[in-house]
Amino acid sequence: MPWIKFLHIMALTSWCGALLYLPLLLALSARGPAAATPFAAGAPPMPRFVYNSLATPAALLAIATGTLLFLMHGLAGGWLVLKLLAVVSMVMAHGASGWLILRLEQGALHGVAAGAMAALALAAVSMLAVIVLVLTKPAL
Repeated sequence: MPWIKFLHIMALTSWCGALLYLPLLLALSARGPAAATPFAAGAPPMPRFVYNSLATPAALLAIATGTLLFLMHGLAGGWLVLKLLAVVSMVMAHGASGWLILRLEQGALHGVAAGAMAALALAAVSMLAVIVLVLTKPAL
């Protein structure tokens, strides 16, 4: 079953990278249409592409494999509850990024950059919490 842990780590790494990249891309896109050109003619705008094609599938795979690991190994304890709270915070940052993409597509640029930085901060703190909790698991 090490391949499940490998998939979990791979998906989590991809999701975390997308959660760090997406707010910066949103902040750049909020500057206006001249700053946010699509990466190819006829392609969807880059924030939506990253959100739909990278961040969301990676998040779903990370959560599914993490749940599978939890069920297979019967993990329990206070550290797990704290880790799940940190993952919920990552999901909130993910959802906030999706909402900001919708605002951006509707042309409501006001507050998108500030919201993106707030989502970035939430994601970064949550990721740090997950790392600390996983690495200190035996001590808790």
